[in-house]
Amino acid sequence: MIQLLISSASKSTKKNRSWLIGLCLLATVNNATALTAEQPELRLLLQQAIESADSFKDRFDAEVWLVDMSERLKHILPSKKQRIQLLKSVHHEATRSRLHPELVLAVIHIESRFDRFAISSAGAQGLMQVMPFWLKEIGHPEDNLIDLKTNLRLGCTILKYYLEKENGDLVKALARYNGSTGRRVYADKVLNILRTHWHKR
Repeated sequence: MIQLLISSASKSTKKNRSWLIGLCLLATVNNATALTAEQPELRLLLQQAIESADSFKDRFDAEVWLVDMSERLKHILPSKKQRIQLLKSVHHEATRSRLHPELVLAVIHIESRFDRFAISSAGAQGLMQVMPFWLKEIGHPEDNLIDLKTNLRLGCTILKYYLEKENGDLVKALARYNGSTGRRVYADKVLNILRTHWHKR
């Protein structure tokens, strides 16, 4: 399924390449979820997500996945304990949102390079670079976006929301997540790292 998404999303990557390079230079601010608060449907989904407490549906599959992904992540996170903790959380939150965990890893790779303390110049925070205004909007101003589970839960919920709004069009959903609607520079970066590093072979 991941491979099909990548293939379909990559068909128009060669169009308008010259002006896309120019746009890429302008897109220096990683405001991954620079969203307005005027989205009541997304606000409700985020509120429900942060207040739910699911667990892995299939622990055996998760453990097999962890071994593979841990090897791929060790050049960025040398600590095995940190890798396993992060990967368990990613697998859990991606599965809860019905996203491919590998896609979420690719988004994190581009957004923060797995730095849970990352803060963009626009104020987006954590692994998936979530804008902090959402915590207030959903009635959880005391929560911390540096927390792995909080950041992943909100980030995955936002990404899934946009994927559904774009009828499964991954390029458009990623552009909306990044705040770069109408451009595909960001989407191409995510799809490329997904294809070359995170896609299960």
